Amino acid sequence: MESQMYAVVDLETTGHSSKQGDRIIQIAIVFMRDWQIEKTYTSFVNPKRKIPHFIQDLTHIKEEDVKHAQPFEAIAHEVYDMLQDCVFVAHNIDFDLPFLQEEFKRCGLPKWFGKSMDTVELAKILYPTAYSYKLSEIALELNIGLENAHRADDDAMATARLLKKCFEQLMSLPLETIQHLHTRSFKLKSGLAHLFFEALQIKRTKSSQLQHHFLYRGVPILQPQQQKIDAEPVIYPASTEAKTQLFSKVMTHFEVREGQFNMMDTVWNSLQHRTEILTEASTGIGKTLAYLIPSIVFAKQQKQPVVISTYTSHLLDQLIQEELPKAKELLGCDVRIAVLKGMEHYIDLDRFIESLVITEDSYDENFVKMQVLVWLAISSTGDLNEVNVSGGGRTVLDRIRRTSTTAETKQQNAFDFYLEAMKSCEEAELIITNHAMLLADLERETPIVQQVGGFILDEGHQMIQAATMREEKVFAYRRFKYCFGQIGHFEDRALHHAFYRLLQQADRVPLRYLSKLENQFFDMIDVFEHAMNHLVSRMNLSASHGGSQKKTILLNTLTLKQPLLEEVGHMMEQWLQLAHEVTRIFKSYQDDLEPSKRVWLTDWEYWLRDLQQLLEQWRAIFNVHEQNRTSWIEADRRSLPNSIQIYDRPIQIADHITQAFDQFRGRDGIIWASGTLTVPGNPRFIADQLGLSREVALYQFQAPAHYYKGANMYIVDDMPDIQQVPQSAYIEAVAEAVTQAVLATEGRCFVLFTSQDMLRKTVDLIQEIGALEDYMIFAQGISTGSRMRLLKMFQRFERSVLFGTNSFWEGVDVPGDALSAVIVVRLPFSAPEEPLFKAKADKMQQQGLNAFYKLSLPEAILRFKQGFGRLIRSSQDKGAFIVLDRRIETKSYGPDFLRALPNVEVRHVSLSELVFDLEDWYNK
Repeated sequence: MESQMYAVVDLETTGHSSKQGDRIIQIAIVFMRDWQIEKTYTSFVNPKRKIPHFIQDLTHIKEEDVKHAQPFEAIAHEVYDMLQDCVFVAHNIDFDLPFLQEEFKRCGLPKWFGKSMDTVELAKILYPTAYSYKLSEIALELNIGLENAHRADDDAMATARLLKKCFEQLMSLPLETIQHLHTRSFKLKSGLAHLFFEALQIKRTKSSQLQHHFLYRGVPILQPQQQKIDAEPVIYPASTEAKTQLFSKVMTHFEVREGQFNMMDTVWNSLQHRTEILTEASTGIGKTLAYLIPSIVFAKQQKQPVVISTYTSHLLDQLIQEELPKAKELLGCDVRIAVLKGMEHYIDLDRFIESLVITEDSYDENFVKMQVLVWLAISSTGDLNEVNVSGGGRTVLDRIRRTSTTAETKQQNAFDFYLEAMKSCEEAELIITNHAMLLADLERETPIVQQVGGFILDEGHQMIQAATMREEKVFAYRRFKYCFGQIGHFEDRALHHAFYRLLQQADRVPLRYLSKLENQFFDMIDVFEHAMNHLVSRMNLSASHGGSQKKTILLNTLTLKQPLLEEVGHMMEQWLQLAHEVTRIFKSYQDDLEPSKRVWLTDWEYWLRDLQQLLEQWRAIFNVHEQNRTSWIEADRRSLPNSIQIYDRPIQIADHITQAFDQFRGRDGIIWASGTLTVPGNPRFIADQLGLSREVALYQFQAPAHYYKGANMYIVDDMPDIQQVPQSAYIEAVAEAVTQAVLATEGRCFVLFTSQDMLRKTVDLIQEIGALEDYMIFAQGISTGSRMRLLKMFQRFERSVLFGTNSFWEGVDVPGDALSAVIVVRLPFSAPEEPLFKAKADKMQQQGLNAFYKLSLPEAILRFKQGFGRLIRSSQDKGAFIVLDRRIETKSYGPDFLRALPNVEVRHVSLSELVFDLEDWYNK
C-alpha cells in the first residue's frame, strides 16, 4: 500500500478575507511522502489590486514582483488537481484552507475535500515548552532554516520541515505517552488522529521506553539526572593577565573591560570575607559574568552554594540559558545548579493522573492534558510554568498544581517533583531563584537556603518592588464571581451539581446538610452582591461622558458600612465550615468511588481552597488597616461592579527586607548588583529603601567612554511647555514629533510614556492622521499580548514603532540595529495622585522632608537612566535618545537628569533640526 502524501501549503495574500476582495499574491506547496520532500510548487499571483504597504513590508513582495504574474483564475485548476488525494497541511490551517476554498469557489471549482492537519496545533502538543508557535519563532527554536519569513516558498518549506520534526519528536516519546495522545486526539480541531495512530503502530514494533523514564501510575515520567562532579579544582583568576587569558581562550577578539575585571574582584572579595556590598554596573560592563565567575569558583572551593536571585522569570531564564553556559565554558567546568521555586510551580502527579479518566473534557481541557503528557516525558523539573498554554488552559494547570494540602495526602513512595527540587538544593553549587521566592523562603521557620555561602541579588533595586508585591493584598470582583460560578448550585452543571450527584449515590450524607449547603451558598452571594452595590454607591462612579472612565479612589476616603462588610466574611466562613464538614464525611468512603467520580471531589476541594483564599483577602482588605499601609479602589465606570479591584500595599518596605536578610549578615557575603542604584546628589537612595546601613559599601563600575560612541542625545527645544498648555495641545505636538522622528529613522523606535491615558490618546491621533500607515504600531495596553510578545513583534518588522509605559522603561533588551531611537515623551515622574506614591510623599511631609527632592526626583532620574539603558546594549549599537519634555532644560533639577547619564553629546535642537540631523546620521 502506497504511503500518504502530504501537501504543505502556504499563502501570502493582500489581507485576511477573500470574500471582501483580498487576493493571493504568492502560493507555495511542498509535497512530502515518507517524510522526504518529493517535489515543490511555487508561483507569484497577480491579485489585480494594490498590495498594502504593510503587506509589502511584511512579505517583501512588491508590486513589480506580481506585475507580470498570472491571476489565480489561471492556475486554480492546476492547484486544485495537485491537492487531490493529499493530506492538506498548513501552519494555522484556519487561514490558508478557508482562503483557498473561497478562491476555488470564486473560480468556479467545487469545494476541496480531504484530510487536513494544522502544524500549529501539532507543534503546541509536541513542543509544549516552546516560547511561541509563530512559524518564524518555532523554526528558530528548532533550528529549522527560514531565511525569508512571510514568503510562501520559504514558509511552506519550513512548515514541511516542522511537520517532519514533529513526527520525529512524536516517535521519540514512550509508547504509553503516544497511547494516551492517540486516545485524546479525536477531539482535536484538525485531523491529527491518523498521525498519532501511525506513530503508535510503528512504536509498537520497536522499543517503547526512553532512558531515564519510569511509569508512574501508567504515565511515563522523566526522572531528574544526577549532575556531574568536577575532577579538577577550579581556581579564581586573580590577576588581570589571568582574567584576560581566561576570556581570550573562549571569546574571539576579546576586549578587556577594566570595570568588569574590577567588579569580579569586588564580588570575590565580598564572598571571601563574608561582607555585604552594593555594586552599580553600567550597561556594557558585563555584570552577569562579573558575578557568575567568582560565585562558581567560591562555591566549588568552599563547598557551599551561592544563591543568585533575579527579579523576573525572563531574567532568570536568560541567566540559565545564556549567561551560565558562557561562565561554564570560560572556567572549563560543569556547575551543579538548582532552581528554587515555590511549591505552586510544580505539578501534583496524582491529581493530574486522576484527571485523565474524565471523558467529558472541553477542547481546551483535553488539549492541555495532551501537552502535559508530552511535557512529563521531556521535563526533568516538573515546573508547570514551562508549559505554554493559552485561554482556558491556564485553569487546567492551576487545578493540577502542588499545594500544601495535597502534601498531607501524599503516599510515602509517591514521586514528587517539588521534593526532588528541594533535594537538588542540598547538592547544588548555585541556587538560582527570583526575589519573590527568596523572600518567601527566608521568612520560613527553616529556610531552604539557610546553609549557603553567599547571595548575589541581581537587579537588587527591584527587591523593593518584589517585597512590596509580596505584602500586597488584592480584592478583584471578577475573581469572586468566577469562583462562585464554578461552585454553582445543585440545578446546573457546576460543581455543586456534580457533588450533589455523588452524595446522592453514596447515600451517606443527610439531605438536610445538602439543603443547608445550597441555601447558605445563595444567602452568601446575596449579601456579597449587596455589599458590592453599597461600595459602588459610596464611590459615586455613575457613568459620565466627560473625563476618564477609569477612576482611582483612596479607600479611607469612603464611608463604608463596616458591619455589612464583616457579615460577608462571616457568611463565607460559615459556608466553608459546612462545606468542609460535608467533604470530610464524604471523603471517609471515597475509596469506593469510580476514578472519574474522585476527580469531581478533587475539583470541589480545589475551589473550596480558592474560596478560603478569597475570604482571607476580603478580611485583609476590609479589616482595620495598619498605619504603614495604604488602600485604594480602581474601577471603570463603564463596567460596574465587574471592574472593581481593591489594592492594599505597605508604604515602606525596608523593615521587611532587613528582617529577611539579618540572619545572614556577617555570616555570608551579600552582593546587591544593579545598573541603577544611585542618583546625582543621593548615592544612597536605593540603599536607604532597602534598609541597608551606611556601613554597606557602594562600588560603581562604568563602561569605557567609547562604549557609548554610537549614542546621541537630543532635547527638542521648540516643544510646548507641558505645564503651560492643555493636555490636548501637548499631545498634538507629541504626535507630530513622534511621527517626524519615526519617518526620519524609518521606524524601530521606542516611545516611552508615563501615562496610559496619554499613550492611548497619542496613538489614536497618529492613527487618525494616517502619517504612519506604512508602519506597524504596537502599543502597550492597546495591542494584544504580553510585554515580551509586543517586543518580539516589534523586532520582527523593520518599520515598526512600540509605544510603552512603566515596564518598558527597564528590563527590555533590543540588540543591535533593531532599535534606532528612544523617545521620552515626559520626564518619568510618578503621578502625584498615584496612591502608593502619595502615601509615601504624605509620610515624608509629616516628617518635615521635601517629598519632591527626597522621593519624586530620585525615582524619576532612576527611570530616566533605565530608559537610556534600553538604547545602547553593546559597543556596536547606534541610537538616538530624544527628550520632548522641555522641563529638562527649563527647570533647576534638569541638569540632575543629564548628570545621571554616561558622558554623551547632548544637542538642543528644534524639531526640524532634529529631523534633518537624524536623516543625515542614519543615512551615513
